[in-house]
Amino acid sequence: MSADARRPALRAALGFAQIAPGAPELHLLHRWLDTWTGLGAIVAGLHRQGRDFQLTQYGDGTWRATFYVTDQAHSIVGGSAWESTAWTAAQQAGLATIHRSEPTEV
Repeated sequence: MSADARRPALRAALGFAQIAPGAPELHLLHRWLDTWTGLGAIVAGLHRQGRDFQLTQYGDGTWRATFYVTDQAHSIVGGSAWESTAWTAAQQAGLATIHRSEPTEV
């Protein structure tokens, strides 16, 4: 399956991850994505979309996740987020990256 074909599933998963896990289905999604394994799945999915990833932990307990355009200077940020957990930062940065890189309709 091509990266373009996977984009809607990645966008949906990251979008639903922003919702608190009240429904059983959302609880299952959070049990998967709110882990290091889930963070890896997000990074792999966005790497297929042409993005590099950087994760930094700071002394105050916060994390910064940043996606960059692959094979470009890392001054070109696709999306970035600061959060209290690494996976939440990656989810929010990933969603921002997808929204920023989507073609706009005229």
